[in-house]
Amino acid sequence: MKKVVIVGGGFGGLGVARRLANQPVAVTLIDRSNHHLFQPLLYQVALAGLSPADIAVPIRSVLRHARNLQVLMGEVARIDRPTKSILLRDGSTLDYDYLVLAPGAQSGWFGHPEWAKFAFGLKNLDDALQIRSRVLLDFEAAERENDPLRRRQLLTFVIVGAGPTGVELAGSLAELSRTLLAKDFRQVAPSEPRVLLIEAGDRVLAAFDPVLSAAALASLRQLGVEVFLETRVETIDDKGVSVGGQRIPSRTVIWAAGVAASPLLRSLNLPLDPQGRIAVGPDLRVPQAPEIFVLGDAAHCEQDGALLPGLGAVAMQQAPLVGANLMALVIGQPTQPFRYRDKGAMATIGRSRAVAQFRKLRMTGLSAWLAWLAVHLLLLVGWGNRTLVFVQWCWQYLAFRSGARLITGSGVAQRGPVALEGRAAQAIADELAPGDQGPTV
Repeated sequence: MKKVVIVGGGFGGLGVARRLANQPVAVTLIDRSNHHLFQPLLYQVALAGLSPADIAVPIRSVLRHARNLQVLMGEVARIDRPTKSILLRDGSTLDYDYLVLAPGAQSGWFGHPEWAKFAFGLKNLDDALQIRSRVLLDFEAAERENDPLRRRQLLTFVIVGAGPTGVELAGSLAELSRTLLAKDFRQVAPSEPRVLLIEAGDRVLAAFDPVLSAAALASLRQLGVEVFLETRVETIDDKGVSVGGQRIPSRTVIWAAGVAASPLLRSLNLPLDPQGRIAVGPDLRVPQAPEIFVLGDAAHCEQDGALLPGLGAVAMQQAPLVGANLMALVIGQPTQPFRYRDKGAMATIGRSRAVAQFRKLRMTGLSAWLAWLAVHLLLLVGWGNRTLVFVQWCWQYLAFRSGARLITGSGVAQRGPVALEGRAAQAIADELAPGDQGPTV
């Protein structure tokens, strides 16, 4: 049988594997993690709304009935096109007849990779747990801090980028910090925590209808989020950020401003676009290497002269076609072109607040929020996860509580301003110093 190697167990890779299940090909799916992650709800793990197991499921359990499919946990270091093989970090190799690349994306820093040492990205469960621990540790330190400047720095949270991820983070963090956490910490007044959302463009949710962008902005401000539009980040360091000539002292900066394709694609030695993606043909194959399919965030895929967005919805629609086209090649049939059908977009801003657009339909408020809940429950992998998340959401809505507020591990919050390495909250406060670059916001 032909050997098929799938790199990545996200929406794209897992979807292709499901399409090839029990087909006359030998399939190997390899991923750095042993689980499939539902990324649209990752921010809820980061802000203590859900536990990691609620939005992740072991890849092996999803594909356990596919007799022709093997799952490997490992990291691909390089792809050797001439020999049709991939090299793993542990030194082992895998040969392939067909290769499917769906490695996902990483944070894009707009030419400032040094910022990654001081700001948190949000791409996987480790990132989410580090953000959760950092936010909670900031409150723990503030509970014991008497210096007003240090308290202000501890309780100022900066989010860069006002796309769906940034908006959802800002709304949820405002609710968490100014309502739930402020009630639990006796020395923190509800008015003290600040959530700042920095956006270089002229509106939040730029990909949405302007009416919905305005509604989202109004909801954010009602929640107390300070929104900075048409404002670019100048520097990020271990004491905060500088924007528009102003200095914002902050312990916690979360980066939601851009993405870049996996660096694995560079090993193909093929032209890449500015985001590191590789151009694919209509059938999602690489023209220079027709045995290789690329989809999801790794693919530069155009339709009607426009570049398709790097959304999970795109990857989910590409996956079945890649599987079908691959089987067509195996049996000597022609492949079919991919056609994306935009089914709409939505973003939640907080409790009972959301915006949604489905073709000509526009929704805001409670109706959009309920639609958001329904869609995300349906898209979760596994009925067990759907049930757990539904029960948790019902509990949080009725009791207005968040139950995953745990600080775990001896090495929590290793990334971001000053690695914590398990030090006590008092030691965190001892390291703080007010910013000294420009006027302070």
